[in-house]
Order: sequence, then C-alpha cells, then structure tokens
Amino acid sequence: MDYNKANKQMLITAVSLLLLLAVPAQAALPEYFDFGENYYTVYGGPNLTATLVGDNEFSRGDTVTLNINLMNKGTITGFKSEEDDDPLSELKQKLQQTEMSYESQRTTAIGIVATLVSLDPNVKVKSGPQEAGSIPAGQQPEDPIQFTIEIAKNAPAGAYPIMLNLLYGYQKNVQIDGDNETDLGVTNLEIGLWYDAMSQNVTIPIYVKKEADFEVMYVQGELRAGEEGLLYVTYKNTGELPVKDATVRISASEPFSTTDDQAFIGSLVPGETIVAVFNVNVDDDATPKMYAINSEIKYEDVDGHDQISDTLKVRTETLPVIPTSEKLEKFRPIAYMLLLMLLVVAGVWGYKKFKNVNSRD
Repeated sequence: MDYNKANKQMLITAVSLLLLLAVPAQAALPEYFDFGENYYTVYGGPNLTATLVGDNEFSRGDTVTLNINLMNKGTITGFKSEEDDDPLSELKQKLQQTEMSYESQRTTAIGIVATLVSLDPNVKVKSGPQEAGSIPAGQQPEDPIQFTIEIAKNAPAGAYPIMLNLLYGYQKNVQIDGDNETDLGVTNLEIGLWYDAMSQNVTIPIYVKKEADFEVMYVQGELRAGEEGLLYVTYKNTGELPVKDATVRISASEPFSTTDDQAFIGSLVPGETIVAVFNVNVDDDATPKMYAINSEIKYEDVDGHDQISDTLKVRTETLPVIPTSEKLEKFRPIAYMLLLMLLVVAGVWGYKKFKNVNSRD
C-alpha cells in the first residue's frame, strides 16, 4: 500500500473526528469527503441503555454514589445498495465488500460523555460529566460510571427521576476508492470515514423510602445560671411511619448538666407531637445567651428494628442570675400572702376555742 495514500486516509478520518463536536447532527457531508465511491447507504446506529447497579432506595439525608451500567443495543436496521447500471468489475466488487465491512462499525458509540441531571431540587448531583469510552454494539464497559448524589434531609418519601444525558459520536458514512485489484489486495486504497454526533437521554428513577422522622417544634423552660430548672421539649413525628417505645436522650454539656438525661415518650404516629421533660442544672458562671443541646430519639420501627434518629438541636436560652434583692422583692407578695393565711387560720382557731369555752359555761 502507498504510504502517502494511507496517510491521506488517516488525515481524512482525523479531520472527521475533530469536526464531530463542531458540526450539528444530521449536517450535510462536506465537499472534501466526496472523493470516492459510496456503494451502500446504511441505516441504524448505536442505542445506549442505562441501568442502576445495586439498590435504588435511599434514606432522606443520604449522600450516596450511584453505579450506572451502560449497554449498547445498537443494530443495523437496513442498507441500500447504490444502483449502478454498469457491470461490477473485480475492483468494484472488492471495494464494495471493503466498504460493507467498515459500514458495520456504524453501531459503535464513540467517546461517550455522560452527565447526570436531577429533575427535583430535593436531589443534588455532586459529580460532573463522566467519560465512558467507546462501546461496540452488544457490549458494555468493564466498569460502571459513577455519580455522587445528595438527598435533602427533608425530602418527602417517593420517586425522584434523574436523567442521564449521553453524548457520543458514531460513524455516519463511509467512502472508499482504489486504483487496482491485485492478489495482494487493492492498491492505493483510500477510506474516508465521516463521523457525526448523537445524544440520548435516559431517565433513571431513585426512591426515598418511607420512615419515621422527627423535628423539635417548641422549647419551654426557665433556666437560670446557678439554678436547677425544668426543660419542656415538644417533638413531632414528621415522617411517614409510626414508631413505638421511643426514648429521647439529651447530651448535656457546659454550662448544663443533668442526672436524668432520658425521657420516655412511647409511641408516635405520623403528625403526632409529644412533650419530653428534663431536669437541667445550669452552672453558676453560665453566660446568659442561647445554647443548643443535642438530643436524639431511639425507637422501634414498623419492622421491629431499633433505630436512632439524626441529632435534633434543642435551642434554649440561659437567663441571668436574679439578684438577692430582686429575689426578696419577688418573694414579698408570697410572704404577705402566707402571713395573711396564718392570721386567718389563727383567727378561726381562736374563735372556735373561745366558742367552745363559752359553751361549757
């Protein structure tokens, strides 16, 4: 084979590949491509499918890596022989056979680039485009492509479609030419390969499973530095499933401490609220401000398995110490009331005693 001709063939193929991203799909063939014979028009092409490998059901708040397997189910759907009234010479027959062998490569997906797109704001795609190489018809890559997604902590249970965009090239057409047929083959064989771009969108559903979930609704209590007080925390089951034998546990840290860090709240159906009460001590030198106390709920799910919720923040304010004078002032009405009650009791007792003495006389 003439090496100058071979280099010309390689150049045409390379130029075609470089134009793949610049020329819109279904564009007309460039003038330079029409240098030889086109014996066949072939129909069909690549057809990629995508399958999620492994589980497709996740919990709200999860960050997971999806493994997606690609498969090329492309086929040649038909071909048409270009009519030629002249009898085919041995050279043309050989060129025709050679072209058909190249046309069969039309179903190969070349240089696949995959991009995952979420169709719902509750699911975020954390990975950029992934390269999947080239896949001949009937084959799949050795390794799946991987994307990381993040599911919102408050995502409702249900189906969430994600779309896989696939961009790749394929061999659109083949032209072939040569000088002469010999025992060693066709001399000065030239093969022109024209490539075009193709895109496919594949929708893959993932699911957020039903489960119990919790939220702190209200926090009440008067906590003062150097004192002991009760903290009332209202929890709500914001999930889709009920729980039973639930216990709330708080993790008290400075300036708080407690000798009783658990509260049994029992069973909660979806939408139900319940109040947990904790006895909390506040350090003497606690700074008056807002604090957050971590809490979590241990419960039994509908399948009888023990579960622990995510950390739930209990936000409460520490109040300043009441000065002694204010405490006395605050206590004064109570003291007056107690004194008045004592006087009333003493008066009633004295009256009854006086009455009893007179009745004996």
